[in-house]
Amino acid sequence: MILKRLLLVVGIIFMALACTNLKGPEKPKKLISKDKMVDILIDARLLTSANSKNKMIMRDSGLDMNNYVFKKHNIDSLQFALSNSYYSYYVDEYEEIYTKLTDSLTKLKEVLKEQEAKEWKEQTKREADSLAAVLKEKNKTVDSLNVNPIDKSVFKKPNGERLKKNNGEIDEEKLLEESIQEIEGLVEPISDKGFQ
Repeated sequence: MILKRLLLVVGIIFMALACTNLKGPEKPKKLISKDKMVDILIDARLLTSANSKNKMIMRDSGLDMNNYVFKKHNIDSLQFALSNSYYSYYVDEYEEIYTKLTDSLTKLKEVLKEQEAKEWKEQTKREADSLAAVLKEKNKTVDSLNVNPIDKSVFKKPNGERLKKNNGEIDEEKLLEESIQEIEGLVEPISDKGFQ
């Protein structure tokens, strides 16, 4: 019974000593500022979200993707790990960093969409201008050949006589009607009823 009480007292003492370390990690000597952490996390997110083709291009150009972000921001991996551990323990501060990160990425996405839309408009305008220039050049070529417009007064009826002008205009409906009558006399319509 005395042994049980002794074990209980020793257990409570160990628990009390263990709980004194719950105040969180110590602030690192080279703590990265919140704004710089946002910039680092943005670069890391962009680098990891690159598609495989872009990653291959980066590797082929000699970019060390594992250390690029650290070199760019002039930090080392230990400094980042300690700062990240410190901020992640204090949830309010880490949430502030995360909020800035998501806002920045959202704004960056909007800017990229606007830029893509602008480039698309410019490309479409260049293509339309190019097409217009080709058509204009084609029209100049046709005009330079001195091609006269068709004189509708020389149209002939299917039987060979010339069409008469009606107040200076050709009766196109009459021409079409007469042409159809002429063709109907030459070709018999085919019915699909006999093939059933």
